[in-house]
Amino acid sequence: MAGMRGINERQMRQAMKKMGITNRNIDDVVEVVIRTRTKEIVITNAEVSVMTMQGVDTYQVNGTAVERAPGEQSAPVASFPAEDIELVMSQTNCDRDKAIAALEACDGQPAEAILKIMTE
Repeated sequence: MAGMRGINERQMRQAMKKMGITNRNIDDVVEVVIRTRTKEIVITNAEVSVMTMQGVDTYQVNGTAVERAPGEQSAPVASFPAEDIELVMSQTNCDRDKAIAALEACDGQPAEAILKIMTE
């Protein structure tokens, strides 16, 4: 932002507090679903923050988005980073479900999951 280059984080928080702006994170979010008339957007591994300004809440959602038809069932929610799942898939040429199962069996360790799949 123009004019904000010299401001540090503490000063920014103080300025936001003076303007009545608060920012907080929502913990333990599993997924966020946005429904339209024609589709659903499912965001997994979601990080959600809420900014309140003048009594209005604004939600910011970060994560992995997938579109699906309305009412279609979700894929199993993975509790592992998308990068780890993709790494196991790319190194072993397996599908997502098998990569997740291997990560679960190996306590989330990608290297061990890769070795497990390759020795099966």
